Amino acid sequence: MLKEKVKGYIEKIRAIDGVKGCALISRDGIMLGQLMEKDFNEPWLAAMCATLFASAESASGILKMAPPEVVCVHGGASSLVVLGAGEKLLVVVVGERGFEHSPGARQLEVLAGEIGGSF
Repeated sequence: MLKEKVKGYIEKIRAIDGVKGCALISRDGIMLGQLMEKDFNEPWLAAMCATLFASAESASGILKMAPPEVVCVHGGASSLVVLGAGEKLLVVVVGERGFEHSPGARQLEVLAGEIGGSF
C-alpha cells in the first residue's frame, strides 16, 4: 500500500511541466521512491538532499529567519529543488533552470502539502 502511494505521488510530480526527474525522500535521508532519467546512487542522493535541506534550516535559525520552504541549487540548464512535504518528507525535483519561479513550482507546492498531509 505504501509503495503504491509513493509511486502515485512520484508520477504526479513527474507529470508537472518543467520537471525532468523527481524523488520522494524522508527528512532523515531515506529514498522512498524516484523517477529520474539517469542512473545514480540513490542512498547518496537521498542523504545529500536531506543534509542540504537540514543545513538550510540550521543557517536560517542562526540568522533568526523563518525555516526554508524550498532550497534551490542551479547548475547549467537545470535546477535541483528540495522542498518540505510535512514533518517527515522532502520532495526533490530536477527541473529546468528557474523551475522554482514557474507555474509548475506552484503546482509542486500544493502537491507537497498534499503529500505531507497523507504520511
